[in-house]
Amino acid sequence: MLICVIGVNLWRMSYWPSLPLEEWQDTCATLHMWSQIVGKVRLEQTPLVNHWWNVPLYVSARGLTTTAMPYEERFFEMEFDFIDHNLVIKCSDGTTALVPLAPKSVAKFYQETMAAMAQLGLQVRIWKTPVEIPDPIPFDQDEQHASYDREYVERFWHVLRSSEKVMQEFRSRFIGKCSPVHFFWGSFDLAVTRFSGRAAPARPDADPITREAYSHEVISHGWWPGQGPVGKAAFYSYTAPAPEGTASRRADAPQPASHMAPMPMARTLQARRSSDRLYSPVFSEGYSDTLTTKGNCCGEASLSPARQA
Repeated sequence: MLICVIGVNLWRMSYWPSLPLEEWQDTCATLHMWSQIVGKVRLEQTPLVNHWWNVPLYVSARGLTTTAMPYEERFFEMEFDFIDHNLVIKCSDGTTALVPLAPKSVAKFYQETMAAMAQLGLQVRIWKTPVEIPDPIPFDQDEQHASYDREYVERFWHVLRSSEKVMQEFRSRFIGKCSPVHFFWGSFDLAVTRFSGRAAPARPDADPITREAYSHEVISHGWWPGQGPVGKAAFYSYTAPAPEGTASRRADAPQPASHMAPMPMARTLQARRSSDRLYSPVFSEGYSDTLTTKGNCCGEASLSPARQA
């Protein structure tokens, strides 16, 4: 029996590499749009699960994946491979197509992805307008976002992997209803959410997506690479709805008081136990051994929540 081992030099990279947003902001914005194209295929092909749990992507051994999705009598999977830098589309009948990940516009990536799927006999139509961003440009018209820096994409994936590992253990310690650890392509963040078991107050003025997502009381934790007004990477925690009185409480001085609890990366990576369970540092159940690291991870700064409740 011949076993072939192919090695790459990614093992040399830190588990928590530096990832300042200003160094890869254009690539981050482009990858965000690419992930929405793939994510919308998953949205189209899977039945609705409570709180939109059928929608996210998942961290894989090589990047981010949709997992298997049904198509007529077959299944197919789409995976962002951040080692070989391809979008890999694999079908249960053994056929495969690749879309190279390289500097190219969102419009070109959309065209190539749809062509690759058609080549495999997968005729899937998606809504081409991006979500959860200001001034969205339809995918097939977006020539503005066209950057792809391999090094920073690999750094991003390493932080995702390390964060996902911690979140999986954190999730395992809760016996109540809890979400999977999943990557939301709309807000571009990795998250895990615990539920109290109680229904949340109705939100008659909210859109249908928000009403479904927050139909029950939750406390959510996650990691976000930092797009938006804050502009820095974030571990975050928030409660929805916000319990009475939390607006006057502080997450971890000197952060601003809010029911959203953004965590400075340096302090988050030295997470400690706290009697304040609403605003304890992210993953505060004794993670000092797991999270402690030398140096700076993803920049130093206060961190911003990924999604508004």
